[in-house]
Amino acid sequence: MPWKNGGGVTVEIAISPENASVDNFDWRISTATVANDGPFSVFNGIDRTLSVLEGNGIVLDVEGVETTLTRETAPFAFAADASSVARLIDGTITDLNVMTRRGRFTHQVERIAIDDSRIVASNRGAMLIFCAEGNFDLKSDSGIAQMGLHDCLVMSGEAQFSLELIGKGIAYKVLIMDINVENQ
Repeated sequence: MPWKNGGGVTVEIAISPENASVDNFDWRISTATVANDGPFSVFNGIDRTLSVLEGNGIVLDVEGVETTLTRETAPFAFAADASSVARLIDGTITDLNVMTRRGRFTHQVERIAIDDSRIVASNRGAMLIFCAEGNFDLKSDSGIAQMGLHDCLVMSGEAQFSLELIGKGIAYKVLIMDINVENQ
């Protein structure tokens, strides 16, 4: 789908509620290809975290403060309604975007290097595991799922749970929490 500002294309991975649009979602996960320098779309009342999946990286200027993002850097959180301009370091990138509606939901994004086995735990709410590099198995009480490049598994529930990631690769763990639910 086209970017909100018309400057590129995004691939939506998950959105809540299910029938929401880019104007009224509670939370949204997507990837985007950035081929040119320029402004990011403005999303009023939204908090955003950006991670570089492919390419050499970008310099993101958020209200005059520059941050360099590459495949190796930690995910970068910022207000999506702040003035933000991207400058590519050396060519096109693909990024992972996580966005939540401020005052209703919050999120955490963690880059995880998997070399053999890693345990990841959730809070109450939604947890997404996104495969950024390599291949790995995702083992839970209900079975095993094989994850390949850009596969994403979305899980949610009222209880906390844990998963084992087995193999080699890079994953992003995304936690989405409803701030109105007590004792997350």
